[in-house]
Amino acid sequence: MDLQAKKSVLRQITYGLYAVTAAHEGERGVFTANWLSQASFEPPLVMLSVELESSTLPLIRASGYFTLCPLGEGQRELAGTLGRPKARAGDKFIALEGGVLTTEAGTPALSDALGYVVCQVRGEMPAGDSVVILGEVVEARVLTEGAPLSMAAAGFRHAG
Repeated sequence: MDLQAKKSVLRQITYGLYAVTAAHEGERGVFTANWLSQASFEPPLVMLSVELESSTLPLIRASGYFTLCPLGEGQRELAGTLGRPKARAGDKFIALEGGVLTTEAGTPALSDALGYVVCQVRGEMPAGDSVVILGEVVEARVLTEGAPLSMAAAGFRHAG
């Protein structure tokens, strides 16, 4: 395989930037995600790729829920902060200037995100250094109008 071609083509895939949260027994987790997509209209399903080393993954598995919060154009710095490993960033919820609200499912959501959807885990599949989680949307709320933040607009990119 031409590794340079692989890298170049994979970098052409477009992604949005999202805060993903979960909580279980008083512990909260949050990270920046971009490998996700709607997978079905009926029922409304979302697929999310989570790194196996993510400190939030055990919370998703234990609680059976996760929340996706689309970030807006002006939230590049927040996306970068939430993307750092917990070991380096500490309690990432401290960086959430707009605050945090609690969804009906008990998961945290970013008050200053464009909105959120709460997903109930319906399954997962191994995916190399990650796991793909399938979640059914069970709650949704629009918090503000605005354009979503993309990887390209943020100046972020994957190695490919």
